[in-house]
Amino acid sequence: MRMRGVDTELVIRAQHGDREAFGQLAADLASRFLPVSRRILRDIDLAEDASQRALVAIWRDLPQLRDPARFDAWSYRLLVNACYSEGRRGRVWKPNLRVLYDDDQPAPDALREVHDRDQLERGFRRLSIDHRAVVVLHTYLGLTLEEVAEALGIRPGTARSRLHYAVRAMRAALEADERPPLREVAQ
Repeated sequence: MRMRGVDTELVIRAQHGDREAFGQLAADLASRFLPVSRRILRDIDLAEDASQRALVAIWRDLPQLRDPARFDAWSYRLLVNACYSEGRRGRVWKPNLRVLYDDDQPAPDALREVHDRDQLERGFRRLSIDHRAVVVLHTYLGLTLEEVAEALGIRPGTARSRLHYAVRAMRAALEADERPPLREVAQ
């Protein structure tokens, strides 16, 4: 999924208070924001709050946007800022687990796939929100690192560095999970 440009005429109309134009923008943004914020925050409730907060910030700050052609990057910056804000609120993550009863035994490959996904999720959850934001924008949205930098309001070198350290931290977390636990040494 790539960031797609919006109609600059629609943005200009919304900047001048056209509620219908903003409604069209908001409908498009809401469908794009929720999956991104969910991947950054790893919690659907926080993601919904961040998406809502970003839409309100867009409505409030839209008249000050200088270049309507940069609306996409600007709107994603507001979304990531809202994710930062929601992430700092300090809610404790609780797993959302459901027991599904099934008479069929899952295939060994399916069990391995679930195990691998679970490991990736645990490793991703250990990353800071800064690192998660870069990973999500780069891998999920398919943005170049220059586009990621623009969306986050950082330098391209900083985006590259954050991606590098995020990947490194994920590898370290996965390797740590694979190591057998140390036995206590009897004294």
